[in-house]
Amino acid sequence: MSGNNCTAVTEFILLGLTDDPTLRVILFVIFVCVYDVTLVGNLSIIILIRNSPQLHTPMYHFLSHLAFVDSVYSSSVTPVMLKNFLVDKTMIPLEGCVAQVFCGATFGTAECFLLAVMAYDRYMAICNPLLYSIRMSPEVCTVLLIISYLGGCVNAWTFTGSILNRVFCGTNEINHFFCDYSPLLKLSYSQDNFAEILASATAGSIIMITVLIIIISYIYILFSVLKINSTEGRSKAFSTCTSHLTAVTLYYGTTTFIYVMPKSSYSTDENKVLSVFYIVIIPMLNPLIYSLRNNEVKGALRKLFNRKHSFS
Repeated sequence: MSGNNCTAVTEFILLGLTDDPTLRVILFVIFVCVYDVTLVGNLSIIILIRNSPQLHTPMYHFLSHLAFVDSVYSSSVTPVMLKNFLVDKTMIPLEGCVAQVFCGATFGTAECFLLAVMAYDRYMAICNPLLYSIRMSPEVCTVLLIISYLGGCVNAWTFTGSILNRVFCGTNEINHFFCDYSPLLKLSYSQDNFAEILASATAGSIIMITVLIIIISYIYILFSVLKINSTEGRSKAFSTCTSHLTAVTLYYGTTTFIYVMPKSSYSTDENKVLSVFYIVIIPMLNPLIYSLRNNEVKGALRKLFNRKHSFS
């Protein structure tokens, strides 16, 4: 490093979303509200599912873990982003950057696996209802959750391992509101593209595998639903899937664009906007998506309120 007149970088400066002082204040207020709704909404989903016996089913068990993942995923980035709106320079050490990348990759990947697991759960419930209790036993659910979190950790080590093997020197300004993988790689001293290709390959593989599971599950679900004679029966079967399909479309649409599409096809500002959407906005929307259109959740919420009201 010294031979190349390169000074090692030990901390980075996050440039954030905007330099406009007025816009920063407005965005701070907006995202504080969004983050509050995210935490309250997801924690409420977890508490409601844990305290409502009628929701003690595999589908809602997975939903509670999705709410947990969303909470941690958003919390790994949003507080740093909010700080960036209040100060001129947001400094973050290299270790903090690596930790943020690892946390984001772990829980972002775990969300992909959980969405695939939830699609498989719907397939079993609609296409094989007689075998549902056996095929989706507590032991099977536990294994599926372990695979989801373990897959997230393995993918995260691919990202962080590539970063730890690189040398950072010279400029230390990251043109983003958090330590995202691609902007961080641009600051590294190494000029090879293997790390970026490896990350796109692993992220793309996980997205393809989980999307394939979701597509196959819903093809079988569609054929099973079409065999139902009554319109009411079809509507009830589809209603259990609409929330999940909405969440899948929102999440996979943005992550595919960011981590799989060629980086030359979109600008840094577009990357920031999409990152805000899938890291900050989607974790807020998921509990709303799964509660507003779900009669079982709304019924459990009413029973919980009535129970507390009667005790008081």
